[in-house]
Amino acid sequence: MLAMAIARYEHGALAETYKRHAGAVYSLAHRLLIEQSLAEDVVQEVFLRLWNDPTRFDPGRGTMRSYLLTQTHGRSVDLLRSNTARRAREQRQASATAESDYDLELEVWDLATSDQVRRSLEVLPASERRAINLAYFGGYTYREVAALLGEAEGTVKTRIRAGLRRLRSALSDAGLTTEDH
Repeated sequence: MLAMAIARYEHGALAETYKRHAGAVYSLAHRLLIEQSLAEDVVQEVFLRLWNDPTRFDPGRGTMRSYLLTQTHGRSVDLLRSNTARRAREQRQASATAESDYDLELEVWDLATSDQVRRSLEVLPASERRAINLAYFGGYTYREVAALLGEAEGTVKTRIRAGLRRLRSALSDAGLTTEDH
């Protein structure tokens, strides 16, 4: 009996079972899933499950063919449900993104502001610019900035505060203030 030989992990028994039943397994999977690649994946998974756990087949409950077709049907339905749920989730996310408060004017404003911030940073003294870049764009703490620059923490804080005042003033002069948006 092939099932017992598969349980003893005899490759020939699995090959013979595959030869006898793979066509029916594939046909059912393809009929349910439509896509060839998904049907092939299901066939592989069904036979791999049989190989990995042959004791799941109970000859007292039916034939090997009916067992394999039942496994194929179950796995195909699971795959269909999973794909349907994934597509619905992706559609909800796409819809939420499209319907969210996407504001082209705000996006353009943000780009213009970031360009102006870059230009304003360039006119700051190098010591203030380095400290601000490390703290705000590098994510370092005042203490870490001080260590990286080899300077006292108080000096770094003073430079950052002075640089931010100059930056705020330059952005205000350019008409870019946080009160506008």
